Amino acid sequence: MEQQKVDMYLAANAKNFESHMIPQIHDMLLRADDSRFLMIQSLNLKDPTTILIVSIVGGGHLGIDRFLIGDTGMGIAKLLTCGGVGIWTIVDWFLIMGRTRELNFLNLQRALF
Repeated sequence: MEQQKVDMYLAANAKNFESHMIPQIHDMLLRADDSRFLMIQSLNLKDPTTILIVSIVGGGHLGIDRFLIGDTGMGIAKLLTCGGVGIWTIVDWFLIMGRTRELNFLNLQRALF
């Protein structure tokens, strides 16, 4: 893929990935062929900040934050236990952004390979 397209994609989507993943993503995108660019542009990346806000505002104890990022099993477990009696909810406030970025990276890898 062209350097300009890679830079444009990273400028628009860097917040959706961990900072230590950016160089690896850059290399993966450079090696990818141009036919993948439209598929990559259309990926449904989740915004970690939005997921954190949902978790804090009230969806965390019901598992809505986990359902939004695709962790259905964890979402059901949080729903049935009311967020682990609140403890799991508080722990997720610190972990949910990292998990969202990790899942975004995995989705990008699947689209490239």
